[in-house]
Amino acid sequence: MEHRSIVVLDFGAQYSQLIARRVRELGVYSLILPFNASWERIAAQHPAGVILSGGPASVYAEGAPRCAPEVWTAGLPILGICYGLQLMVHTLGGTVENADRREFGRAEVEVDPGCGLFHGSSGRETVWMSHGDAALRLPAGFRVAGRSPSALAAIAAPERRMWGVQFHPEVQHTDHGREILGNFLDLCGVARDWTPGAFIAEEVERIRRQAGEQGRAVCGLSGGVDSAVAAALVHRAIGDRLECVFVDNGVLRRGEFDEVQHAMKEQLGLPVTGVDAGAEFLTALAGVTDPERKRKTIGRVFIEVFEREAARLEKLHGRVEFLVQGTLYPDVIESVSVAGPAAVIKSHHNVGGLPERMRLKLIEPLRELFKDEVRRVGADLGLSPELLQRQPFPGPGLAVRILGEVTAEKVALLQMADAIAQEEIRRAGLYAELWQAFAVLLPVRTVGVMGDQRTYGLTCALRAVRSEDGMTADWARLPYEVLGAIANRIVNEVQGINRVVYDISSKPPATIEWE
Repeated sequence: MEHRSIVVLDFGAQYSQLIARRVRELGVYSLILPFNASWERIAAQHPAGVILSGGPASVYAEGAPRCAPEVWTAGLPILGICYGLQLMVHTLGGTVENADRREFGRAEVEVDPGCGLFHGSSGRETVWMSHGDAALRLPAGFRVAGRSPSALAAIAAPERRMWGVQFHPEVQHTDHGREILGNFLDLCGVARDWTPGAFIAEEVERIRRQAGEQGRAVCGLSGGVDSAVAAALVHRAIGDRLECVFVDNGVLRRGEFDEVQHAMKEQLGLPVTGVDAGAEFLTALAGVTDPERKRKTIGRVFIEVFEREAARLEKLHGRVEFLVQGTLYPDVIESVSVAGPAAVIKSHHNVGGLPERMRLKLIEPLRELFKDEVRRVGADLGLSPELLQRQPFPGPGLAVRILGEVTAEKVALLQMADAIAQEEIRRAGLYAELWQAFAVLLPVRTVGVMGDQRTYGLTCALRAVRSEDGMTADWARLPYEVLGAIANRIVNEVQGINRVVYDISSKPPATIEWE
C-alpha cells in the first residue's frame, strides 16, 4: 500500500522537523525535503499536499530561497508558514516588505472561522509569532483570513488550494496549532492511515523484498531502543536469517555488556553474540581529541568488527550480505543536512561516520522515524515498557562524553560517576520524565580539599534534559537535593574527581551531547 504524504519544504526554519512530527502525529506520513528539491523528487513522494516552512531570509532579498516553479502550478494544496506565506505572496504577485512593527512570541489574532483552515475556531486564537517582514498586498484570488495587531496573520485562496499563516502552528505555544494542521490535512483530502501497525506491516514486507529469499543479516545491537526495535522488525521479516551482535567497544556504561545480552535474549528471543573489542576501539582512539574524528573512528572500527563477525558467521550459516542499523530520522537530518540550508550539526556514527566503502549492504528500517514513533512501533512489536523507556545512548558511547583523549582510566572514572547519577535519578523517580541524564568527564583539573589534604582532580559535569524528539531540548530543573546527592556521592566515591558542575544549556544553541 502506498501512503499519500505531506511534503515539507525546508527553507531553513528552526521548527521544520516539528512540522513533519505534528503531521505524523495526526496520522499522515510527512517528510522533509530541501527547499530547492526538484519537482521530480517532490512528486516521487506521492504528495497529497505541500507545506512551505518558515526561514530566516527575506523573500525580496537577492538570492532568497525559492522552490521549484511546479509547486505553484501542480494543483496540490499548499500551506505556507511564516516565510512560506511570504514566499507565496511574493511569488504570485503580491507585496512583502519589512514590517513597521516586528512580532516575536505570543500574540492574539482574529481569524475567520469560515476559512477551512480555521474550522471549529472561536474566531480568536493565541499563536506564536516570529517575523520581521509582513505581507502588505495580496495576489489575485487571495483574501485575508486572519489579522494580528501588526500584520496579516492568515491568507486564503481556496479556489487555488492555497493557504498561509504568519504564525507557527507546529509549536506548542500556538494553542490550537494541531487543529489548524489537521484542518489543512482535511483540505488535502488525505487519509489518516499512518499508524505503527501499518508501518510494521509495510516495513516487514519491504525488508523481505530487500533481503530476498536467502539473504542473511547481522544486526549491531547497542542495548538501546533503536537497535532493539530495528532487530525485532528484521527478525519478524526474515526470522533466523538474522544474527545479532553486541560489541563491547570499551566505552559502554558499567555492567552494560552483560545486561544488554541478557535483555535481548530473554525479552526478544534474539540470537545474540557478544564480542569483546574494547581494546581494539581504545587503541584506535589513542591520541584522538577531535569530536568528529572520534565519531568517524568509532564508526570505522564498528564496521570492521561487524564485517569480521559476519565472516565468522558465514562459515557457520552461509553468506551474510546485510548490516541492520537503528538509524533514525533526526540522525539523518543532523548528519547529512537533508533539510534545506541547515548546517550539518555532527556526524552520527551510523550515518556520516560510515566508511565510504564497505562490503555489507545496509538495512535501516527506522530511518524515517522519530524517537517517539520508534517507541510506539516497539510497543506494537511487544517490547517491554522498561526497554522502550530507556534513555537514548549515543553510538560512540562514553567516548563523546569524555572531552579530549579517551583512555581506559578515564572510561572507568566516567562509568562510576555516570552509574551514581543514574541511581540517584531513578531513586528520585525522575528517570521516565527525562529525555536524557548523564555524566560528562571534563579535561579540567581543579583544586580541592579532602581530609585536610589538597587534591587536584578532574571535573565532572551533569547533564539532564527534557525533550520530545531530541531535535530541541531544555535543561531539566532537577531538585537541589537530587543534584546534591549526586555530587556528594561522586566526589566521595569516585577517586580522581573532586568537583561536579551542572549544565544548564538548552538545545539550541548547545547540543545534548557535549561532543
